[in-house]
Amino acid sequence: MTYISKNPHGGGSDERFIPPESSARQRIAILGATSQIAKDLIRLFAAQSTHELALFARRPEVVVKWLDAIGLPNCYTVSDFSYFGIDDHYDAIINFVGVGDPLKAEKLGAAIVYVTLEFDELALSYLRKNPSCRYIFLSSGAAYGEIFDAPVTENTKALIDINHLQQKDWYAVAKLHAECRHRTLSHLSIVDIRIFNYFSNTQDMESRFLITDITRAIQNAEILKTSADIIIRDFISPPDFYKLVNAILNSRASNAVVDCFTKAPIDKITLLLSLQEHFGLKYEFVSDFSTINATGSKPHYYSLNRRAQDFGYDPSRTSLENIIVEMEIGRFAKNR
Repeated sequence: MTYISKNPHGGGSDERFIPPESSARQRIAILGATSQIAKDLIRLFAAQSTHELALFARRPEVVVKWLDAIGLPNCYTVSDFSYFGIDDHYDAIINFVGVGDPLKAEKLGAAIVYVTLEFDELALSYLRKNPSCRYIFLSSGAAYGEIFDAPVTENTKALIDINHLQQKDWYAVAKLHAECRHRTLSHLSIVDIRIFNYFSNTQDMESRFLITDITRAIQNAEILKTSADIIIRDFISPPDFYKLVNAILNSRASNAVVDCFTKAPIDKITLLLSLQEHFGLKYEFVSDFSTINATGSKPHYYSLNRRAQDFGYDPSRTSLENIIVEMEIGRFAKNR
């Protein structure tokens, strides 16, 4: 089934800072348009660019319904993946296919390896015939494996216990496998973006992350029960992710990988105290608290690798600022 609609881009306002981008109009294929990060990016493209987007999803009717709900009907073509053809013209492909919720990743298990491969190969087949096309692949900090006793750097080596692979390893293996495939194709323009932590006011607040647990506690005026473990995170939000994607699209073609980062990460205790001050968060430390570690334990899940600066990326806010802004927007946002 294909949903095709055309009219001038428009609609969708956003009060947050949006960086300027090149005025060059591009035709961009979005794979996995039901992804929350993809939807945030689509909204910002609609508000701030003239790019022509072709949206692909396993459930295109869900995308059409969402576009209508946010005031963007009849703006983009929406299709299932069977309509993605290597003879069509795209200046860029952005691949969001995957899982973002730890609980879903845990349930999907080893299947994530094959899902990632299937849709990655869809994009790579296109690039082999159309080598001028750029490809952005959404990778993850998890690709480093279990190495997060300290933040990663450009010299960090991935650590995968290949002789004792477990359920929690499959997500990391899928991303690492994809990145390795991409580096073998050095003649093609492929940039992998490793996302560590992402927060948006449109995020599914039922997903099982610390930040969504915190948000639900604030929204429901409940006491957050959590551990006193020291963890540090770096939360990129939609505007800076949009800024990074545009920097890559507007830079010289290259085959590389970049890590997401903000102006500064945030430790758990500082985060809790700040959200207590700003939003009245109530929390309680529980000694026997257990959490979902679908991709392994990550005390310092962030990166000091600044390769993204080579593309002209310069983050606008700190992690704490991103969280506070998105939470403030979320308290009043409609059509979420």
